Amino acid sequence: MRAPPRARPPPVPGPLDVWNRVRLPSRISALPARAARWPRSHRRIALTALVATVAVAGGGAAAYGVAHKTISVDVDGDVTQVETFAGSVEGVLRDRGIDVGARDTVAPESTASLAEGAEIVVRHATLVRVQVDGAETDVWTTALSADEALATLATRGGDVRLVASRSAAGGRAEIPIELSATGRVDVVVDGQTLAADGSRGLPAALADAGVTLTELDRVSVQHPASGVVTIVVNRVLIQEVTENQPIAFASVEQPDADRYVGKRAVATAGVAGQRTIVNRVTTVDGVETARELVSDATSIEPVTEVVSVGTKARPVAAAPAAAAATGAATATADGLNWAALAACESGGRADAVSSNGLYHGLYQFSVSTWSSVGGSGLPSQASADEQTARAQALYNRSGAGQWPHCGPRLFG
Repeated sequence: MRAPPRARPPPVPGPLDVWNRVRLPSRISALPARAARWPRSHRRIALTALVATVAVAGGGAAAYGVAHKTISVDVDGDVTQVETFAGSVEGVLRDRGIDVGARDTVAPESTASLAEGAEIVVRHATLVRVQVDGAETDVWTTALSADEALATLATRGGDVRLVASRSAAGGRAEIPIELSATGRVDVVVDGQTLAADGSRGLPAALADAGVTLTELDRVSVQHPASGVVTIVVNRVLIQEVTENQPIAFASVEQPDADRYVGKRAVATAGVAGQRTIVNRVTTVDGVETARELVSDATSIEPVTEVVSVGTKARPVAAAPAAAAATGAATATADGLNWAALAACESGGRADAVSSNGLYHGLYQFSVSTWSSVGGSGLPSQASADEQTARAQALYNRSGAGQWPHCGPRLFG
């Protein structure tokens, strides 16, 4: 008896360019030959299980395609292409070991889901020293360059600049971020503006411009209206400056019983002293910005001036009875030219003694005449003031005839 014809398989749903018939391996297609000995119900169960296994495998492949994706991760400007199965930003960062702090920024937010070609941007915050209108403070910024940081800080208004640290080894000037995205910077120093390459950092830019820093120099980074990042070097000098000031001497008077009233003489000459002041002076680019007193002391003591003031009363003599032998009219002794008489008699020397030893002093008194007008000792040993006073007393008593040769000089 001829076997009945094989039944046609059921049609596959959908268009043929989308759906494909499942082709079983040859070892499976041979199953009916071996399974002829099985009961029909057993063969149906085996075939159903096989089809289910193939369906599960196909679904897993589809799920793999949906979960796998290629994205880019930008961490502080360093961009990496990443293949990942993570479904969120947080998952990618965790898988990559990227830590994010409270001051750092992440875009999109950490809970956002990811799709093929997505981009994650992470910016870690950096602490920079900022000067605003002369006052310095520390600020956290996620900017990658000084150019970007200054542009952001400029929105606060005022004169804004980044202050370089000088605490690095060798006293180099450094800031913790790059200078400029474009690389070109200007360096303002010693009254000049120099172009430099800022792509390799602040120390390299200064070296490129040929700038050597001293220990105290200050370095800041600005963003002027020109739009070019500018490094400003301020030359700082601190030195001790010594200044000497005179100290005026004092003057005191002491009575002198050997000097006539109204007569004064300097017994001890006064000498000015000296005050030495030391200041620590700070200058920035040649302009003084601070002055601190280091010491202020008297380096030379002044010498006090001592002035002798006469207290001795002048002698009083009787008025002359007759005119002088020269026939000149009597005149007041104080108004006569005693200097001319002294010059004629002794050459103006108070200690002059005649060659024969009989006449002494300015007016060549004899010892007896000197005694007659109240003098004591030798006239040449008395002061010039006393000699003049006793000569005037002699004139008031006897007139100019006491000096026969030089007397007329009194009236010259």
